[in-house]
Amino acid sequence: MRKDLILRIAAKLILPFILLFGLYVQFHGDYGPGGGFQAGVIAAAMIILYSIIFGIRSAQSVISNRFAEFMVPLGVLIYTSVGIITMFGGGNFLSYSALEHDPVKGQHLGIMLVELGVFITVAGTMIAIFYTFVGRGR
Repeated sequence: MRKDLILRIAAKLILPFILLFGLYVQFHGDYGPGGGFQAGVIAAAMIILYSIIFGIRSAQSVISNRFAEFMVPLGVLIYTSVGIITMFGGGNFLSYSALEHDPVKGQHLGIMLVELGVFITVAGTMIAIFYTFVGRGR
């Protein structure tokens, strides 16, 4: 793809907007359709597109395989930690109103943290799977 100058320039222009849309889906997910899973897939698709256009080595310099594999348990840890913190706050597992004194603020904070954990796990999983499949031919 080194000779496809137009494709490389177009990718450089569109990749930030893909990330911006993924972040919009992430942070708008508790108000409407979307959330961590969809945003994680969009962010991973951005890295995969970057890899297709600029090469796998270039993509692995942005997000290494090791970091992508680290993201998977990190997201699960965030998700589980929110549930455990709510239990220590006197509620049930993932009863978000125990996170804050105001139950509405607790619900909002809990949803955002759980969706962040899902986002990190899904993006890391998709990127790690892509890197695994790409690396099989070497």
